Amino acid sequence: MMITLHKLNDESFKLNAYHIETIESKPDTLIMLTNDRKYIVKETPEEVIQMIEEAVKDRYTYLKP
Repeated sequence: MMITLHKLNDESFKLNAYHIETIESKPDTLIMLTNDRKYIVKETPEEVIQMIEEAVKDRYTYLKP
C-alpha cells in the first residue's frame, strides 16, 4: 500500500505504508521504517496517518457487506 509524500525540497515519492514503524514530529515529520531507514517529510504526522487510513479504506472496501 503506497502513499505519496513530499521531501522538504518538494520532491514527491511513494512510500510503502506497511513498512512504517514510527512517525515523530521533531519539529519536522520523521518517519522511521522497519528497516531503520528514515525519511523527513513535509506532511504532518496527522496528515500521514490520514493518508494511510484512506488507503486502507480504499483497499478493503470490497469487504463491506
